[in-house]
Amino acid sequence: QLQLVESGGGLVQPGGSLRLSCAASGIALNKYAIGWLRQAPGKEREGVSYINHDGDLTNYADSVKGRFTISRDNAKNTVYLQMHNLAPEDTGVYYCAAGASYYGLRVGAVDAWGQGTLVTVSS
Repeated sequence: QLQLVESGGGLVQPGGSLRLSCAASGIALNKYAIGWLRQAPGKEREGVSYINHDGDLTNYADSVKGRFTISRDNAKNTVYLQMHNLAPEDTGVYYCAAGASYYGLRVGAVDAWGQGTLVTVSS
């Protein structure tokens, strides 16, 4: 069965950078679109970025455009979220999610979730 394992979260100062990874097992990741979503304390989970099965289509929330980059290495069965110029409002638990359809995933059609990784941006 498809399983996703996230890593890379941690504590970072404002203006710093982190690279999150989402590694898949059980099935080839190139069959799936992948999204990164986050949930800040007291807020609803929101979509951050999405990438289609071969990486030629991407989407970013307005709040992260120009700062975050989603990418994938299907040979390594891994999707990444490179985050630059982090701010305290970026703090939250970040999840990766897989879906059979890029557009379906963006409206909630999820086949598998990662466990989440905590990103804390603080001085």
